[in-house]
Amino acid sequence: MAKNFINVAIVGVGDVASALVQGVENYKKNPERTIGILPEITQYSINDINFILGIDVNSNKVGKDLSEAIFAEPNCNMRLFEPSYLNAPVIKGPIMDGLDSNIKNIIPVDLNQNPVDVTNEIKNRNTDVTIILLPTGSHEAVKFYAMSALEAGSCVINGMPSHVVKDSEIVKKAEEKGLSLMGDDVKSQIGATIIHRALANLFPMRGAILDKTIQLDWGGSSDFCNLLTSMQDGRLRYEQGKRQSKTESVIANLQNRDTVNCQISAVDYIPFLRNQKEAYMRLEGRVFGGAPVRVDITMFVEDGNNSAGVIVDCIRISKIAKDRKIKGILQSACSFFAKHPPEQLDDYIAKKRLIEFIENKRER
Repeated sequence: MAKNFINVAIVGVGDVASALVQGVENYKKNPERTIGILPEITQYSINDINFILGIDVNSNKVGKDLSEAIFAEPNCNMRLFEPSYLNAPVIKGPIMDGLDSNIKNIIPVDLNQNPVDVTNEIKNRNTDVTIILLPTGSHEAVKFYAMSALEAGSCVINGMPSHVVKDSEIVKKAEEKGLSLMGDDVKSQIGATIIHRALANLFPMRGAILDKTIQLDWGGSSDFCNLLTSMQDGRLRYEQGKRQSKTESVIANLQNRDTVNCQISAVDYIPFLRNQKEAYMRLEGRVFGGAPVRVDITMFVEDGNNSAGVIVDCIRISKIAKDRKIKGILQSACSFFAKHPPEQLDDYIAKKRLIEFIENKRER
């Protein structure tokens, strides 16, 4: 195997994983079609990404090759490309808190399929990067897989709103092992949060005041089925980190963030929409003389693909960090790629610092 391959394991073989694997394998065969990744990352190309392992609990996915498992129900991401056999088995991990929501009704589990030793499996395949794409709210499982991957010698990318880069125990483990962390909660390429954030930041840039704003999201994937589960305290699972992550990303850089009335909500699970996500945003504020201004915008996008392109960039950045023996949190990458990073920066500043990191002009 070529030494510059990036061996990648995926924890949670859902719709984002489906879009990621389809897209990478499609672009390998059809490089002229490649769009949606950062051209500034020149050290590694999409051809260097090598999927070697999937981890899931869905009995229809466990035991299959990743190339086949990505199409198993309830996955519903659009089917753009059928990858060839990848020699990347999907193994069963521990369930933990991953199915503590409505998705337990749509994800079959076979108790005769025994969980494997996750650390050994990741280690034995010389995994460079482990991507965590578990259901929102699976805090125990996210921490378990992050710690297991680090113990196995793999860098970690946390695509979920659970704490990884903000968990001191995980950060300490990464530093001890000389490995990098990236997260938390990946930003989509052109998603509701990044659009909402850009419009919110436009107000102070133009000397206007943002007073209140709302965002409403809905979709038909298992992610929305999961998010709209009521917990024992009556709150939706959406409240378990996702609302905070999105809200912080939208208003974090506003000087008047403490007074902005911001409400962001997942409002419905609509199965026939499948992996299409739709969103509505409203921003209300004041311009010169106190005159009111209001902006309304709607969007729709294939949700899995919208995250997958960003993860391709995260994978390549993680491998660069591993080559340079950089340990701990990759601050510039987190600020640019994640909704809930340790340091919230204006996007243009985060991008500038990321490019400096890529060019080896900034340590992290």
